[in-house]
Amino acid sequence: MNDSIKVSIVTPSFNQGQFIEKTILSVLNQSYKNIEYILIDGVSTDNTMEIVNKYRDKIDIIISEKDKGQSDAITKGFELCTGELAGWINSDDLLYPDCVEKIVGVYNDHPDGSIFYPSTLDFIDKDGKPIFKRTLKISNKNFLLNNDFSIIQQGSFYKTEYLKKVGYVDENIYYCMDLDLWLRLLDHGPIYYYENIPLSAFRIWEATKTTLAGLQFLANVSQTLDKHGAKKISIAKIRIFYMRFRIILGKIKRFIFKKF
Repeated sequence: MNDSIKVSIVTPSFNQGQFIEKTILSVLNQSYKNIEYILIDGVSTDNTMEIVNKYRDKIDIIISEKDKGQSDAITKGFELCTGELAGWINSDDLLYPDCVEKIVGVYNDHPDGSIFYPSTLDFIDKDGKPIFKRTLKISNKNFLLNNDFSIIQQGSFYKTEYLKKVGYVDENIYYCMDLDLWLRLLDHGPIYYYENIPLSAFRIWEATKTTLAGLQFLANVSQTLDKHGAKKISIAKIRIFYMRFRIILGKIKRFIFKKF
């Protein structure tokens, strides 16, 4: 494949020393070579920077300084990107070796797009063992707003000029900054996906941000959907209600169990 298209990848990091080496290697070992790699660390207090420094000569930009959280770190990285496409991979997730190559292929076929992503995602556990796969075929902004707000951030890439137009990631959104970004990008161009095989993996473990979030995550999603003009009653809103109900019911059951 012609690698004339430069692709920028950002990894935001904070105290992920147990996983970050695998994340870094998943970027460095891409079959597509015209990649700019930027790592933004929030002054980790574990062994993260020891590991990062092993690859200092292979990572284009490394910044380790205090930030305001994940969204701030991602935006710092995006502001430094010089590639035609840009995306981020969290420091506990993985890109498969041909991820960038396949996504660039989708971009070459559909240069009018704003978002390019793999429609199937692998979910892995703390040890990297597969748990299950999920396929999401997102057609447009309305689908995200009113049908299914789920997205696949791992392995997704965006046209850099549109990232600049929308002002990058909203630092005021803690849980679903990626959903908000997608909804803003879709005002500038269509969404396209690679649908043959998974190109990335999302690690689920006890300290995963969304695993810990629960009701707060759902409240953040609901607020984000409302901000972008979602219908008051929709499949997406019913799903949020159902998910909230299950979480609350689970808490009630655990409380009763402890009492008796």
